[in-house]
Amino acid sequence: MESLYRYVWIVPVCPFVTSILIGAGLLFFPKAVNSLRRIVAFLSILALTISMFISILFFYQELKNQTSFNSSFYWVVNQQLYLELGFSLDSFISIMLVLVTSIGFLVMIYSDSYMSHDRAYVRFFVYLGLFTASMLGLILSPNLIQIYIFWELVGIFSYLLIGFWFSRPSAANACQKAFITNRIGDFGLLLGILGFYWLTGSFEINNVIERCNQLIINDTSKLFFINLCATLLFFGPVAKSAQFPLHIWLPDAMEGPTPISALIHAATMVAAGIFLVAKMFLLFKVLSFTMNVICWIGAITAFLGATIALAQTDLKRGLAYSTMSQLGYMMLALGVGSYRAALFHLITHAYSKALLFLGSGSVIHSMESIIGYSPNKNQNILFMGGLRKYMPVTGITFLLGTLSISGIPPFACFWSKDQIIVSAWSYSPILGVIVSFTAGLTSFYMFRIYFLTFEGDLRTDLAQTKDPAKFQLNLQISTSPILETHTNIYKISSFLGNRIDSNKSFYLSNWIQNLIKNNNNSLNPSYGSDSKHFIQPKESDWILICPLIILTIPTIFIGFFGSIIFPKLINFDSSLDLSYDSLTIVMNSNYWFDFIREAIPSTIIASVGIVISFIIYGPASFYSRDLRENIDPKSDGILGFLLNTIYNWSYNRAYIDKLYNFVFIRGTRLSAKSISLFDQWVIDGIVNGIGISSFFGGEGIKYGQVGRISLYLFGLILGIISLLIVQIFRFDVIPSII
Repeated sequence: MESLYRYVWIVPVCPFVTSILIGAGLLFFPKAVNSLRRIVAFLSILALTISMFISILFFYQELKNQTSFNSSFYWVVNQQLYLELGFSLDSFISIMLVLVTSIGFLVMIYSDSYMSHDRAYVRFFVYLGLFTASMLGLILSPNLIQIYIFWELVGIFSYLLIGFWFSRPSAANACQKAFITNRIGDFGLLLGILGFYWLTGSFEINNVIERCNQLIINDTSKLFFINLCATLLFFGPVAKSAQFPLHIWLPDAMEGPTPISALIHAATMVAAGIFLVAKMFLLFKVLSFTMNVICWIGAITAFLGATIALAQTDLKRGLAYSTMSQLGYMMLALGVGSYRAALFHLITHAYSKALLFLGSGSVIHSMESIIGYSPNKNQNILFMGGLRKYMPVTGITFLLGTLSISGIPPFACFWSKDQIIVSAWSYSPILGVIVSFTAGLTSFYMFRIYFLTFEGDLRTDLAQTKDPAKFQLNLQISTSPILETHTNIYKISSFLGNRIDSNKSFYLSNWIQNLIKNNNNSLNPSYGSDSKHFIQPKESDWILICPLIILTIPTIFIGFFGSIIFPKLINFDSSLDLSYDSLTIVMNSNYWFDFIREAIPSTIIASVGIVISFIIYGPASFYSRDLRENIDPKSDGILGFLLNTIYNWSYNRAYIDKLYNFVFIRGTRLSAKSISLFDQWVIDGIVNGIGISSFFGGEGIKYGQVGRISLYLFGLILGIISLLIVQIFRFDVIPSII
């Protein structure tokens, strides 16, 4: 068995070497390599397929044996410093290898069709392979230095992939934002690693954990420094896993191609932070201060992500904030000590969210031919609707992913999220209330996305202009000069102009559509139906559809089977008796009774969120109900004000981006300008003043140097006389004063 484990290094090396060779060929022979697009895709997919099958083999061995293996060799040897490189393998690492390689494999197949029309097709596959290889290397790393190396490689290639379409200003800004935000967290991570090395004299994770635990027992004075180093180390996962307050890069990362969004926000980059905290969990769990920081950061992130997702109109950004919220769940679970539940949710969420992102890519790919290639249009759910009729496979698979993320049994995320909710209630009632309420918000905004995208009628008409009010006003003037209609449109225009930008509010768009449907039903009967849309959406090709269908399998079944095998593979809970087989435990009737009793409340909460979402956004209510008309801020007072406040909070991303822009960006620029002015007028002024004084002083003295000896003698005598007068005055006047 040990001889087999020695070949685990093949897993990251296969995609890494393949991508390096393709990239070198692209650099030196660009025309030739670009002409071999299909061969490049085949080689990249083949390399990752080999890694995936090897990972599955190791996972199978771990199912049978549950052993761990470490192998390393010296990289840097000095009298005071030893650095090692190597790899480690255990049950959790084998699961992560299968997760990353399987999702990466499906994303590569998906990308073959999604990126087929892109001129940088080959470059995309090079970045994709290197990004996946970096994550695999991070997973296998046995020490903090090696983790940090691959951590930075993941950051570099994510920067390249997010800014893949760098000619688009928004993409260029997004990749820079992600890079800078992650560097802030990585600086804290580096300080934490160096701090632990100062305390323990080792970078090996097992040695660091063991020696820190000994220091805590033997010397409590070091507890403060250990907590400080652990908190600094936690800064890295805060940025990488998009935790508050360094979460701001995540929604903007949607500027990259959709396959990258699926890979980054499902199984790779954002999972790296959760993975690192899990690797250091045996140390963190004895540090109460650090655990409190972790759980509360996770709780705030989960709640904040859910509230911001409520009013997002961009399909991918809505899913990005959902990812942020679910990552908060995982971090909270680690903070309350529920290690197994956090890792279980990491697995179930990865497959479900990969399904949703790839499904959104299928929708965007179909909408591009109708309303253009601008992300402001083809990703805007206000311009969609009724797509399930045209894209049944995409619609059904997206619905399954939505049910899973919402925590509806028996789908994958239900099993893991329910464990997190139970653990949160056991740890603190306040945390229990937060995660339970967040669970209801999750089902609400996820089904909001589903209903607006796949149910109702197609609304591509609204994409014809940037201002729906002007578009509808022109339509009314050209078709119906009814005074009442013009009055209503005038009210809408005034409301839009005085309160909020019209193309940013779903409720206002609903109001406009409802008015036009009611007022022009006889003159424009085709509005709101699909008869006037000559170019209609169509289902994506089979290369895009196959990964969606395959991902539905783990989305449906991995939760149940994971609940059976996870207690056997992952166990840090001393309360679990592993002398019994996991299947025997699951088949016990008492187990199912306790499980159902604990699952009922979370299921009810999720169901309530779905019902509310259906009432507001469901297909039967899309045109027949008018929330803005029924709940007007002027007429309903506090309730209307509250709804407006929630909407503005959500749409403006809790004003955090604006706050950061004001404090950091504008503050930095103001400081730079102030320092520049100080340097220009004070520092340079002093230097220039000395120079000017010397210049004019020299010029003045120059005219006194005429070369006449008599004048020099006159000046000398005058000076002597002046000194004598001063001396006499000194001896005569001062004593008299005294």
